Amino acid sequence: QVKPQLEEKEGKTFDVFTAVEFKTQVVAGTNYFIKVHIGNDDFMHLRVFRSLPHENKPLSLHSYQSSKAKHDELAYF
Repeated sequence: QVKPQLEEKEGKTFDVFTAVEFKTQVVAGTNYFIKVHIGNDDFMHLRVFRSLPHENKPLSLHSYQSSKAKHDELAYF
């Protein structure tokens, strides 16, 4: 659901976009920290926010880190 948001921010499309790991953080909603394989040996870390159910808002890409590798630890940011 956040792939189009990332593609818009990066100004490119991703042929490969596969989540390989994630962590969560409960706030006034939930932050998801997701390691995404984007092809070859390239990865990105995404921070996605899901609001509380009664707010009825879509998932939003809060921030991301590019130039990551498979072995890079997925950490809160």
